[in-house]
Amino acid sequence: MRKRFSLPLLAAVTLVLSACSNKKVATPDTYSGFLNDYSALTEHQSPSGQPVLSWVNPKLELDRYTQVYIEPSQYYPQPKPSERLPQTTLGDTTWYYDAVLKFEMGKVLTVVTTPGPKTLIVRPSITRVSASTQGLRYYEWLPITLVAAGVSTATGIRDQDSEIATEVAFLDGETRTLVAKVVRVGTGIPLENDKQVITTANIKGVLDGWASDLRKSYLAMHK
Repeated sequence: MRKRFSLPLLAAVTLVLSACSNKKVATPDTYSGFLNDYSALTEHQSPSGQPVLSWVNPKLELDRYTQVYIEPSQYYPQPKPSERLPQTTLGDTTWYYDAVLKFEMGKVLTVVTTPGPKTLIVRPSITRVSASTQGLRYYEWLPITLVAAGVSTATGIRDQDSEIATEVAFLDGETRTLVAKVVRVGTGIPLENDKQVITTANIKGVLDGWASDLRKSYLAMHK
């Protein structure tokens, strides 16, 4: 006998599945102010297929750059360490972000310690490191499990997403004029509950992806 599902249930399942497949993109309410002006940003797809908000000066000439200077990444605004987000995580995350940016961009440009002529300056910021409770999975919309899912959310035992956001400015090393800017958000390795400490290991993969996308985007624009 063929099983039949009600239309409301199928609709709910479809909505949840589509929500789970959506990739996160930054929204105006998440802007930190690090870039000052966000009005020119438009949504694009990164080489890895993730959504990214960016702007590039249409007069940008990448051929003029043979070097890249990665400014030490900074938090904006500066977060206050906590039990869930200790100073070790904050320090390790900026250190790793700097290292992976230098590693990836060093494949296409000479990394220098001082900006100057023919140098592209990369000025990265981390604007958020946080955790949020994961959305309901499709099977948790079934009536029997919906109550249990609500209870687990209220008691803090549901899995949580580790989240990080970045805003990056790119400047000409000689004139110090802005030539491009990028805003991205990413989701790292899930946390088991709302008590688990966030570590750099949770978001390391996101930073790897951002740096790799930057290099691939540079190569694509350079063609």
